[in-house]
Amino acid sequence: MKAELLLRERHALTTAAFVELVVWRLPQPAPGSAHDFKYRLALVVYGTCVLRYDNESGKGDHKHIDDRETTYRFRGLAALQDDFWADVEAWEAKA
Repeated sequence: MKAELLLRERHALTTAAFVELVVWRLPQPAPGSAHDFKYRLALVVYGTCVLRYDNESGKGDHKHIDDRETTYRFRGLAALQDDFWADVEAWEAKA
């Protein structure tokens, strides 16, 4: 089985900001992850990524908010998107 692209979307939030969502189903978990998804969900503002959820190979599930990186507990694709959009809203509220 090859990797299967499940989601690839880009949404403009303003003229200066957009989100990009990319999710793949893998034939086996990526190193550091206990599930068979590879993902990158990002908020980019004025060309700078200010929020990103991803599971980079070897690092496992984590998120970046500005310059901080923290562990993320993956609970499924629906929860991943809910958590990401909640952080997007929180970031917009403080901006």
